[in-house]
Amino acid sequence: MNKSFDIYLASQSPRRRELLEQLGIRYELLSAEVPEHPLDGEVPEVYVLRLALEKARAGVVQLSADDSRPVLGADTTVVFQGAIMGKPKDEEEALAMLIQLAGERHQVMSGVAMVGHDGEEQTRLSVSTVQFRAISLDEARAYWASGEPADKAGGYAIQGKGAAFVERLEGSYSGVMGLPLFETAELMSQFGISVIKG
Repeated sequence: MNKSFDIYLASQSPRRRELLEQLGIRYELLSAEVPEHPLDGEVPEVYVLRLALEKARAGVVQLSADDSRPVLGADTTVVFQGAIMGKPKDEEEALAMLIQLAGERHQVMSGVAMVGHDGEEQTRLSVSTVQFRAISLDEARAYWASGEPADKAGGYAIQGKGAAFVERLEGSYSGVMGLPLFETAELMSQFGISVIKG
């Protein structure tokens, strides 16, 4: 069995790949598409943890029986006044999101889950608070035109041009990006994978 990597990552997100590489975690990618819609009455915290776990489970079923490496899944959502903001479906929705967030505080919730071949499951939740400055409609339009907001929850990317809107952040920068590294390292430890190697 190939031991050249530590875990499987059930995500196609380049940001999550970059963050795992920052920790020095060796991984192999799995495709794990799951429907990203909240269930009736589902609160944001439960929603992101459920999706992270479903992605990891969807990855595990693709593995051979003799593969003992765990699968990591993650999900991130923006929450404003208790409502989940997913990825904007078009420019109109993206502009509405940005104008709604402008000058306000919102939360970014990132769930991470790890599932082992033996059925062991662990989850962690990261919750950060982000304060946006005021944003004009012209700025929001120019930001949409950059192409950056199209596939981002809440219609912005803190690791890109969207950082210009962030006045203050309380919590995890990597969590707002899409993979909270503190919580991810905790999961690694639970599965016997050392992040800080001597």
